Order: sequence, then C-alpha cells, then structure tokens
Amino acid sequence: MAEETECCVVLVTTTSRQEAETIAQVLVQEKLAACATLLPVESVYRWQGAVHQGQEWQLLIKTERSRFLELAAKIQAIHSYEVPEIIALPILAGSQSYLQWISEQVHGDS
Repeated sequence: MAEETECCVVLVTTTSRQEAETIAQVLVQEKLAACATLLPVESVYRWQGAVHQGQEWQLLIKTERSRFLELAAKIQAIHSYEVPEIIALPILAGSQSYLQWISEQVHGDS
C-alpha cells in the first residue's frame, strides 16, 4: 500500500448552497484549504431522536492535515449547524503535482 500523504479531504455538509459557498470562500481566502468542491446531496440522518431527510450541500475540502484543527475551528465558528459534519479523510495517493499544489496553497505566500 502506498504511503499516506500529508494531504486530506475534509467533508462538511451545509444547509444551503450560499452557506457552502461562504465557508469555501473563507477557507480558501485564509489559506486553510487549497480548494473546495460543492455538491448538492440528499442526506438521511438522526438528530435529537428523530430521523430526518433533506437536501444539503456537501463540501469536499482539500487541505493538509497540519491545517485541520484551525480549519475545523473556523468552520465551527461560521457554520449554522449546532453539530456540523467536519471529517478528515487521508489521501493515500495522488498526482504528485496536485498534492504539491495543495501544499503550496495552504503554506505559500501567494
């Protein structure tokens, strides 16, 4: 198996496209993420003892694990959910040039 990279994908769901766009913009502008992809999704979940189903927006946020705690704190501060999904998944392998680009975006001066 390939060695894990320092890069990861963070999953976050939001109540609306506007909230997803706001979170994505803040994270990229503050260099906590290299980019975020936004996708409409249908979620089924249990909340406060009841099963709910509804449309949400899924963010796929590309960053480095070293930025996760700061990124998670920023999301928590601006997210409308009481308990937002903030889950980091390791990137086990990927295009070296893309992984390098992620690192440059979250650590570089540009």
